[in-house]
Amino acid sequence: MQLFYNPEIIENTAQFTFTKEESRHIIKVLRKNTGDTLHITNGNGWLFTAKITIPNINKCVATVVSKTQQPQRNYHLHLAVAPTKMNDRYEWFLEKATEIGIDSITPIICDHSERKVIKPERYEKILQSAMKQSLSCYLPKLNEAIPFKNFIKQEFKSDLFIAHCEQTDRKSLKQLLKPEKDITILIGPEGDFSVKEIEQALQNKFKPVTLGNTRLRTETAAIVACHSVAFTNE
Repeated sequence: MQLFYNPEIIENTAQFTFTKEESRHIIKVLRKNTGDTLHITNGNGWLFTAKITIPNINKCVATVVSKTQQPQRNYHLHLAVAPTKMNDRYEWFLEKATEIGIDSITPIICDHSERKVIKPERYEKILQSAMKQSLSCYLPKLNEAIPFKNFIKQEFKSDLFIAHCEQTDRKSLKQLLKPEKDITILIGPEGDFSVKEIEQALQNKFKPVTLGNTRLRTETAAIVACHSVAFTNE
């Protein structure tokens, strides 16, 4: 099954028109024609089955014939991850985390961050592509980049963790995770969080954790954390 993404489709949509880019892909690349079936999601959990009624290469029109809602996960995972120096590594994290299962992502700008500017439009496209590839109907929410000190002062309704490499009293993340719990995990940049940031996080009720015995890259640590939460909730 190939999944298309259209955020404008809602529950009572009966007919809709694809963008020029998607219309061209459907008609010219996939060679779809009148009566052929397409599967579309709006990123909010809905899966729509539609039939092509007007196979126009610029404005392909389809009619919805059925709809179902994909069950939500029994937990909400929010990863706050510092942008990596090499942008492609962060993009890899976004792709793989979406495939594994994540609900929201916040790029955090830290004391040791070498990259402080992100490209949200590019990141959104990666999230959309990974959602479609993994046949998920839920698009992760990409939040605006925010300074670390501002992020941790927010009000959270989840279990809070900060993964860092300082040799202090830390517990393994897998020992602290509980199924069916909302979770927020902080992952630092190359060079790790500063001592000051770790102290600030602890003061704001974040629990210090380790992700294993080896030192991980930022994007690897984020994926390990993501998979640990998914595994705990299987």
